[in-house]
Amino acid sequence: MMDENELDSAIEYAFRFGEIAIMKGFITAQQLEEALDEQIANDLSNNHHKLIGEILLEQGWMTSKQIAIVLEELIKKKNLRSKAS
Repeated sequence: MMDENELDSAIEYAFRFGEIAIMKGFITAQQLEEALDEQIANDLSNNHHKLIGEILLEQGWMTSKQIAIVLEELIKKKNLRSKAS
């Protein structure tokens, strides 16, 4: 089971990932909400923690190429934040 800091990081990552995926038109807000619900249900059941991209891929809502695009964008944003600090 995740500790509180890991859970907070996972939630923040999922929202940022989802926000980018929605902005790029890869998924809808409803699809993100359903994926987040599934992720939370898995975590509460002490099942294997799935990344939000993994869930979206399994549901057929995103392709692996789209996930790679979103991850590249996340890395760029993280690098920009790191440089600004």
